[in-house]
Order: sequence, then C-alpha cells, then structure tokens
Amino acid sequence: MDVSATLFLVAGLILGLLWLIRQRKSGGQCRLPPGPSGLPVVGNVLQLDKKAPFKTFLKLSESYGPVMTLHLGPQRVVVLVGYDAIKEALVDQADDFTGRGPFPFLVKATRGFGLAISNGDRWRQLRRFTLMTLRDFGMGRKGMEEWIQEEGKHLVAHINSNNGASFDPSYVIRYSVSNVIGCLVFGQRSSYGDAKFEYILQTISGFLKFGSSSWGQMYNVFPRLMEWLPGPQHKHFTKVEELRGFIIHKIQEHMDTLDPSSPRDFADTFLMRMNQEKDIPTTEFHYDNLVSTVLNLFFAGTETTSSTIRFAVNVMIKYPQLQEKMQQEIDTAIGQERCPCMEDRKSLPFTDAVLHEVQRFLDLIPLSIPHYSLRDISFRGYTIPKDTVIIPLLHSALKEEKQWSTPWSFNPQHFLDQNGNFKKNPAFLPFSAGKRSCVGESLARMEIFLFMVSLLQYFTLSCAGGPDSIDLTPELSGFGNVPRSYAIIATPRQ
Repeated sequence: MDVSATLFLVAGLILGLLWLIRQRKSGGQCRLPPGPSGLPVVGNVLQLDKKAPFKTFLKLSESYGPVMTLHLGPQRVVVLVGYDAIKEALVDQADDFTGRGPFPFLVKATRGFGLAISNGDRWRQLRRFTLMTLRDFGMGRKGMEEWIQEEGKHLVAHINSNNGASFDPSYVIRYSVSNVIGCLVFGQRSSYGDAKFEYILQTISGFLKFGSSSWGQMYNVFPRLMEWLPGPQHKHFTKVEELRGFIIHKIQEHMDTLDPSSPRDFADTFLMRMNQEKDIPTTEFHYDNLVSTVLNLFFAGTETTSSTIRFAVNVMIKYPQLQEKMQQEIDTAIGQERCPCMEDRKSLPFTDAVLHEVQRFLDLIPLSIPHYSLRDISFRGYTIPKDTVIIPLLHSALKEEKQWSTPWSFNPQHFLDQNGNFKKNPAFLPFSAGKRSCVGESLARMEIFLFMVSLLQYFTLSCAGGPDSIDLTPELSGFGNVPRSYAIIATPRQ
C-alpha cells in the first residue's frame, strides 16, 4: 500500500471515529427519535433519492414513524412527517420550533444576515418590522390590490402583443410578479424588456433550480467541501453577488433621495429606522440586514409565486374542461369589462378551489425551509438535542391520504363542499405554519388569484402539442419542486 493510500485510510478512520464520538456525545444522554443507521461521515446521504429526497423521508417514516432521526453528512436531522406531527410542533409548540437552520446555500447567499435565516432577537425585530412595513405599504390591503391589478393589465397587454403566437410565459410571469415586489420594496416597477432586470430574474430563477439540483443538495450537506470542489455552485454564487450589487445600487439611490417626512417604500422605512437607531450598538437595523432582507424578499417573492402561476397555466392546458368551467364562473361573476378584485373570490368558489389545488398539488417547497433546535426540545416523548436541523416535511401534509380523498390526483373537490362552496383544509400548508410561516403569504395569495383570473378573463390557454403533451411532474425536485416550462398559446377570447 503506497503512502497516499495509507494516509487516506488513516484519515477516513479518524473522521469515522470523530463522527461516532460526536454522535454519542450529542445523542447519548437523551432519547432521540428513531431512525436508520448511517455510515461514518456521510450518515444517511447515500440512502436518499437524489432526484427527490423527500420521497426517501416519506418511505423511511413507514418504518420509523412520524418523528425520526437521520444524519446528512455530519449534521443530525429530525424529520417531522404528517400533518399531525407538523402542526403539533410548529403551532402547538411554536416557541420551541422557531429556530431556523443554518441552511448553507442561503447562509452563503445572504452572508448570514437578513430575515430568512436569522434567530433570536434579530429574527423577532426583522419579522415584526417587515410584516408591519409591508402591510403599511399595502400588503393584503386595497393599495396592494390596485398595484397587482395594474400589473395584471401590463401582463395581459404584453401577452396580447404576441398575436396568438406560441411563447414561453416564464419570462413575462416572472417579470409581473417581481414588479409587485419591486413596488413594495423600492416603489418602482421595471418595463418588460429591461435587459438588466431580466438578467436579475434569470439569476433568481437559476438559484432556485441550483438549490433543487443534486449540486445544491450536496452543497447543503457538505458546504466546506463544495467550496473547494469545481462545479456550478461557484457560478450561481457569483450571480447572487451581482444581484446583491443591484440591490445595493437601489438602496444607494434611496439614501441619496430619502425624505424622512414621506417614506416611499420598504427601503425608505428601513433606512429611517437605521438613522433612528444608529447610536444603539445592539440594533438589528443596520446596512447588512437591510441588503439581505431585501434579497430575501426578492428570492421568496419572485420565484415561488411565479412558479406557482406557471404551474397553474400548465394545469389549465392539461385540463381544458377545468379552464372552461373557471371561465364560465368568471364570466358570470365579473365579466370581461373590469379587473378582478379580491372581493370576487367569494363569488368564484370553483376558481378559488382550483387555485388552492394548484398549490397543494405542486407542493412547491416539499422540505420547507429547515428549522433548528436552539435548545433541547421535548417532543412526543423524545428529546431533540440542541443544534439539530428539523425538517417539517410539508409534502407529507399536502399529500397525506387521511387528509385528502385523492392526494395523488389533481382534484379541486378537495376544496369544495357538497354544495359547491369553498371549504378550507387545515392540512393545506404550502406556506408552512406557526411563527416562521411565510411573511408574504397574503401577498402571494393575492397575486395568484388576481393574475390567474385576469389571464382567464381575456385568454384561452393551450399549446401546440395539446393537453397530453403537458407533464405536471416537476423538472427538478430538491429544495423546491420546479415546474416544467412549455411554449403556450394564449388565444384572445371573444
């Protein structure tokens, strides 16, 4: 055996021993949830379905129950499976489960600052401020509704300019959704065709796809190793830095034109709070948190909602009878002469049910954004030790057989009672639940409803290959379920 092979073997043995010692120290004094045994260093990584890791978690839960322990690389992970376990943790024991895991590719992108991955006082201050400020500037209110209605007009006009020709809707939908975020954060929208903004949108889309790829999954398990290895992760993080530069430029423009007596948007309001607390050493209202929180809002508010709308378009083409029924309902309740408003949702129960089923069936973020135990947690007779990553498997709630009559089929009846009225289901958790649920939930719901109703008012959606050519299974399944892209035809309705 040569020297290099000997050194490699010795290093492997040492790493394996260190791993075993760590597991005994961290889990030996408490009753951990059950789970499969793993290999030294890599843990259970080799057991995962690389194309859809959440499927492995679901399968393992059949043997180990709804609360189980795995090891992904050196990191201990507890997975919560099923609506009951998720609700008990995130809602009933909300204070214990407010921690956010050190999700490596988000930590790298945000440099550890901002709302999404913060904990403790930073998280409390930034979340309270973000919710309050976004509401002040219209999120969930009439002002925001008017912005989305106006953007919906731009969306319809841009699609109409194709004159019935086939086109990929990804770009224009992403533009419309991101313009809503731009209005909230920076008080301005970008015109369709803006090359710089289009590049920014491609960066955001590419980063979600990277996080859902095998490369992104490996980065989250072995971030230090992946920093040294060649691969697409370096390209994506370089692009994220360019996005950061775009945000910094916009913030500087706001700093140069700030009028404290008349804040225009989220950025102005944050800058004013920074000035108010500039002499407080412990303040969380500082420049790094501003940049990364805005980055969080663009990431979370652009690709998630635009992906959901793109998937809804695919569903309309896949099931033209559903599209036709929605259009009949829209024609009766609204007609084609005025913009839809959120009040119309009460008169559109079938349309509302279809759009809820779109979110359930798409299952956009199946693993949720991981939580983290900031202290030892007692849960269902087990102890989840401090510094454990916790994955509430949202997929398992959205596809649970005891919660949904036909969980693996697209079925709007999941959200309709026997009289055709809309009905809620507590297992509908696309935005997660509890104190770390999505801050932009009300905005996303409003965009999905208003944009889709606007499209169906004016267009019949189809594609050259017909309904059978549409595949609703994801293009990628990892951090997110990324819907497939198709060239579509939007035929103006008479």
